[in-house]
Amino acid sequence: MEHEAVFWFRSPHAETLYRSLSPEMAEELHPRSRAECFMEGQDVLVLKVQARDCAALRASLNMWLRLVNVADEMQALASPTWEERS
Repeated sequence: MEHEAVFWFRSPHAETLYRSLSPEMAEELHPRSRAECFMEGQDVLVLKVQARDCAALRASLNMWLRLVNVADEMQALASPTWEERS
């Protein structure tokens, strides 16, 4: 793989985001790119994407960053704010 992008997401919900992405990682089979996701500590999710060419990297990043964003948005919806709990 010639091209690589690495993203670090610091969040109190990093482990939940990791668990949300794990099933997608297990089923990923793309001949031109690959991705891995892992935790650094308790609050940092790392997303590493590698690809043979720029087009494959862009396509893979679009998918994985969208999945991270959706998982984060769903976590925000599932976690009531302090005012809502009172």
